[in-house]
Amino acid sequence: MFPRSLPIPAAGAVFAASLHLAAGAAAQTADLFTADRSVEEMAGKQVVFETNHGTFIIEVLPEKAPNHAAFFLLQAEAGNYDGTAFHRVIARGIVQGGDPLSRDPEATEAYGTGGLLQLAREPNDERHVRGAVSAVQVPGQPDSAGSQFFLVVTDQSSLDGAYTVFARVVEGIHEVTVISELPADERGMPLERVEVIRATVRDRPPELPPPFSDETDAELAGFRVVLETPHGEVGIEMLPETAPKHVRNFLRLAALGAYDGTAFHRVVPGFVVQTGWMDTREPPVPESIQKHITNLDPEFSDILHEPGVVSMARLEALDSAMTSFFIVTGRATALDGQYSVFGRVVSGYEVVETIEALPAGEDEAPFERVEIVRARVEPIQ
Repeated sequence: MFPRSLPIPAAGAVFAASLHLAAGAAAQTADLFTADRSVEEMAGKQVVFETNHGTFIIEVLPEKAPNHAAFFLLQAEAGNYDGTAFHRVIARGIVQGGDPLSRDPEATEAYGTGGLLQLAREPNDERHVRGAVSAVQVPGQPDSAGSQFFLVVTDQSSLDGAYTVFARVVEGIHEVTVISELPADERGMPLERVEVIRATVRDRPPELPPPFSDETDAELAGFRVVLETPHGEVGIEMLPETAPKHVRNFLRLAALGAYDGTAFHRVVPGFVVQTGWMDTREPPVPESIQKHITNLDPEFSDILHEPGVVSMARLEALDSAMTSFFIVTGRATALDGQYSVFGRVVSGYEVVETIEALPAGEDEAPFERVEIVRARVEPIQ
């Protein structure tokens, strides 16, 4: 019986549990795996994990751990991860999987003992930070990794240098986090089976320019954004002649789906209704969109803040506007020249009035959650 070591997020310490190995399995394997392909061939390779709890994407780091990266790709190419289960979770700490024995739903007692003793440890300078993918190994046997791996949900600095980080999650860390939070038994095994439907190797997709990169400022006026809500649709025209950067940013984020699932988090009758704050988004904004969210310099104008005007919210700093915006529902003279007006409601103002009338708490958040189901961009005919 050998201890299995992995982290506890709160303390950053090492968690020891029992790992049962067959009598002959604990012996050092004579012939350890070495990469069957070059670092150059593995550069940019990703593995897409489709699970019954969402999809996440892992990109290997062959320059840091070539043998581990090659072995991981080989397992995915052979379908060896398909049908396996994530057999151990620590809430907001780690998610562990990759054991071939976990294909059998009836063999739970053996989960965590298979697929090891294949790889020598490859020390490198990669740290166990959020999104890191590292190899499981038998404590006391650094050259004992194999197909099993764990995904780091919160930083685990105590593991740096002791385990081989060979890849990172480049998309879908939210899905991994949700898996880590599933109810589990005393061994850390999720009570609900979380299974890999398929793991597919692909090349990293080419980086494409984000939407609305090529249009001129004048051309931006030819688009509008329609906010689909449970209470109806709100159509917003763009005003790029006064706030071209804000308009481009708003159209881009809407086209990428950033606003889908955000809530109207503030209603002040006779003043504003506010939405677009990413902290209200369900689910959280994915990494592929997050990278396009940046601070905006102000673009103040002489447009008055009157009913129907759409303006950008910000904090005290003038350049702190990012995603949150508000629709004015009354004459708000105090906002004139202080906030960047970039649009105007041209249809569905009655929907705005319905949202404005919702009962709200002392924090001005409506008791009823009203989401932007979808923000769609469409050309003006």
